[in-house]
Amino acid sequence: MKNTNDNFETIQKLRERQQAGTKKVQQLDAQIRQLEKRLKAEERKRRTNRLCQIGGTVEAVLGRPMRAEEIPALMNFLKGQEERGHYFSDYLKVHAKAEAGSCDAGEK
Repeated sequence: MKNTNDNFETIQKLRERQQAGTKKVQQLDAQIRQLEKRLKAEERKRRTNRLCQIGGTVEAVLGRPMRAEEIPALMNFLKGQEERGHYFSDYLKVHAKAEAGSCDAGEK
């Protein structure tokens, strides 16, 4: 049977291991938070880029900068297209399939 001093030493060693594990968990949590922050920043950049491309496309079609007061009209127009028959989203789907088909044909 172990004596009392051995038990105290064992308890102390276990507490030290526990503290080391706690520090490791904290480090891992910090790494996870950092990676999640980086992913969110990357997604924001992709979204901003996509929105700029959409706005640039609209202005290219108009041949002039779009005024802020015209944005609701554009949104209403696109919503109307969707409400009347999903014309806008259907066109995008067909166009995406055509693009995919042309990419597949180019790879062969």
